[in-house]
Amino acid sequence: MYEQSLVKTIEPVKKTTISRLNKGKKWKYGYDKEHDIIVLSHNGQIGEIIEIQNLAIALPKTPKQIYKHEKNKWVKFEQPKELERLKNIFDWRAYPEDQKDQWHDYIDEEFKRREEGFWFMNNDKPTYIVGTHYMYLQWSKIDVGAPDFREANRLFYIFWEACKADKRCYGMCYLKNRRSGFSFMSSAETVNLATLASDSRYGILSKSGSDAKKMFTDKVVPISINYPFFFKPVQDGMDRPKSELAYRVPASKFTRKKITANEKLENIQGLDTTIDWKNTGDNSYDGEKLALLVHDESGKWERPDNILNNWRVTKTCLRLGSRIIGKCMMGSTSNALDKGGDNFKKLYNASDVTKRNRNGQTKSGLYSLFIPMEWNYEGFIDEHGVPVFTTPSVDLFAPDGELIDVGVIDSWQNEVDGLKDDQDALNEFYRQFPRTTEHAFRDETKGSIFNLVKIYEQIDYNEEMSRTLGITTGNFQWVSGIKDSQVIFYPDKKGRFKISWVPPQHLQNRVVLKNGIKYPGNEHMGAFGCDSYDISGTVDGEGSKGALHGLTRFSMEDAPANSFFLEYLSRPPTAEIFFEDVLMACVFYGMPILAENNKPRLLYYFRRRGYRGFSMNRPDKIWNKLSVAEKEVGGIPNSSEDIKQAHAAAIEMYIQAHVGLQQDGSVGDCYFNDLLNDWTRFDINKRTKHDASISSGLAIMANNRHLYAPNAKIEKPKLNIHISKYENKGGMSKIIKQ
Repeated sequence: MYEQSLVKTIEPVKKTTISRLNKGKKWKYGYDKEHDIIVLSHNGQIGEIIEIQNLAIALPKTPKQIYKHEKNKWVKFEQPKELERLKNIFDWRAYPEDQKDQWHDYIDEEFKRREEGFWFMNNDKPTYIVGTHYMYLQWSKIDVGAPDFREANRLFYIFWEACKADKRCYGMCYLKNRRSGFSFMSSAETVNLATLASDSRYGILSKSGSDAKKMFTDKVVPISINYPFFFKPVQDGMDRPKSELAYRVPASKFTRKKITANEKLENIQGLDTTIDWKNTGDNSYDGEKLALLVHDESGKWERPDNILNNWRVTKTCLRLGSRIIGKCMMGSTSNALDKGGDNFKKLYNASDVTKRNRNGQTKSGLYSLFIPMEWNYEGFIDEHGVPVFTTPSVDLFAPDGELIDVGVIDSWQNEVDGLKDDQDALNEFYRQFPRTTEHAFRDETKGSIFNLVKIYEQIDYNEEMSRTLGITTGNFQWVSGIKDSQVIFYPDKKGRFKISWVPPQHLQNRVVLKNGIKYPGNEHMGAFGCDSYDISGTVDGEGSKGALHGLTRFSMEDAPANSFFLEYLSRPPTAEIFFEDVLMACVFYGMPILAENNKPRLLYYFRRRGYRGFSMNRPDKIWNKLSVAEKEVGGIPNSSEDIKQAHAAAIEMYIQAHVGLQQDGSVGDCYFNDLLNDWTRFDINKRTKHDASISSGLAIMANNRHLYAPNAKIEKPKLNIHISKYENKGGMSKIIKQ
């Protein structure tokens, strides 16, 4: 059975605390630092606390009286015919004074819903929508007329409202599926905010200037035109402008009381609020002050345009000093990685709310949100706006009355199965309609040196079986903190290691002492590969990660054969922490390590601690042919072209034999998707960008060191191993002849 993971109810605050503060109406809208939640209530009381992509959000307390339509679902309210005829504030002023009073309550209620949100019964369930969502459903005209209520959009708007309410946040980075409605929803929000406040500017960017213009003219302007008169400020210029929509706002905030005031137009003071669009470029809106920036199709910026550079510039438009005065609403599907997708992926990953600096902000300042396609796929959403995940056992109908007789998961899988013979088409489908972030950032298969069909088969399997693979995150430590004693592994959600197998107790910490030097006792069972680093800090504060991978080999012991069992991709605050992590892993598993010796601090660290016996020598040379440094600390150089070729060939060999669908119908047991994804992007000429590929390849070479041993009897070219390129179309990968 499908289990959704997008949203869940949590209890981070004691019920007694909620009850006590509710009684005094003490909850304040915005970020509550004491309880680490974002409060969306405007009346001082909260109810359910939900978590959307690790962001804890407190919703308003459920009221005693909740609106219920006779159809028991969302139905747009009909505007009174008398008011529908009024197109602007001047029509209202000309309206008979003795007839205005009857509409004051109605107008006041609409302003209240806009500010505080709205409760209604949906299939007998009390349902809350934020004010922005209400404005979208009730007053925004889109291409199909009035929008349908969708649960996915409700969660989207709640998340967006939390971004607005949180003073630490610059906005959202939304990874979406195709036709999710983001362009219309962001356009509706632009008009909603722009018609509320004065002296503000609202901007629109897209993958091209023409796309931004089209969004402005085809979405923003029509929504503005179709607003009711009581939400519509005085507009300057043409009714349907092409480049800028300017409002002449009577006051700093537009309310019912303001529009009922009998002020003369010439006495009204205020500055323009404008909505405009800009051509795509790194410096778009540079130097401007923005209340809202809508960033559409951010994952499709292609060279020379760079979304990362643009965000560094436009981020400054949303703040004054340290105070955030504007928000960014960013959303997109992702292009292939070399067509803008890679930069968007970096921005999305930098927006993870679980990774904050000491100011409480994410690296980008944004909050990432991903809503899987099954939540918002047209044709599989019932009349109550709820997605039909699995094939229903009773009749369910879409808003248009069509019968939904199959679940979205089954339908999606049928599409996937039909594209298995065309990997590029499959990857494009994944990017357009992703169920995971891995799908969303799938790359094209053209030009890869590895068999991507097999890699993606393995990735798909891992995602499908993620709950049963048994991968544990954690750290190693010395028993009682005594170094060079016994090592233990302890689970920790924030740990630096991922492991899929732990040796039996009697095989743990097997270290053999010879002539005062420690050697691994389980050398016959497997080995580690490592891509190290020497310097703790870097100029940009990033730098490559330290990478460590453990791989078993066939043995008679109780262990899986040819299986990657450990992954470490991290850059701790100091290099010494990394060195100690690697050392403890080697001791715990009792296995040797093959590391690159161009960054030798790790190897010297091992030697200094008495573990030179754990550091493997390069397998392609006999002892007498090793350099002085190689004899001293071991390791293998990365500068040799022969070694580079041998390294890539080792990965290629492993993928062919142990990754993806096997001849007997089973699937390989390489369970680390970070590693698999790094293989998909591996470039033999730009190895420094692929820490995981480097360390995993070294682990494979370490376990197959006999293949690289020099043979004095037979003259052979030195490791001149040709790397094949694959054509990844069709059911089978084919080697491209060169």
